[in-house]
Amino acid sequence: MRISSVLLPAALLLFASTSGAQTMPYPQADTVPVTTVVVSATATPYRIKQEQSRHIAGTYELTNGWRMKVRTGTRTIDTTIDKQKPMRLLAVAPYKFASGDGRVTMEFNRGDVGDDMIMTYAPDPRFADMVVISSSVAQR
Repeated sequence: MRISSVLLPAALLLFASTSGAQTMPYPQADTVPVTTVVVSATATPYRIKQEQSRHIAGTYELTNGWRMKVRTGTRTIDTTIDKQKPMRLLAVAPYKFASGDGRVTMEFNRGDVGDDMIMTYAPDPRFADMVVISSSVAQR
């Protein structure tokens, strides 16, 4: 007898809560049209000028304790972090470089005197997280 006296009010509350949910308005549809993003490479890589090469080449102390050496070419830079394999990045704009797969980008000539750089990279291609590391030039 006690169970039925508790069950009946609980059932009534459950039915009352679901009936109220049906009268609530639906969320408004997004009225802004969906746009698409198209990423395409330039026909020819950007050429690194001598002045830019002087600003870029050197050894950098990264904020996480790594040391990175940068050597410049005419259209690419080769970077070596600590004793890891060298990475080749393509010039995509003045002082901006990207790896072939787009997972690593570097931007140089930052800061008040142009001695700072910032590197972003995706540590794991399965995830959408990005790591951002900044640096000042240690030596040229």
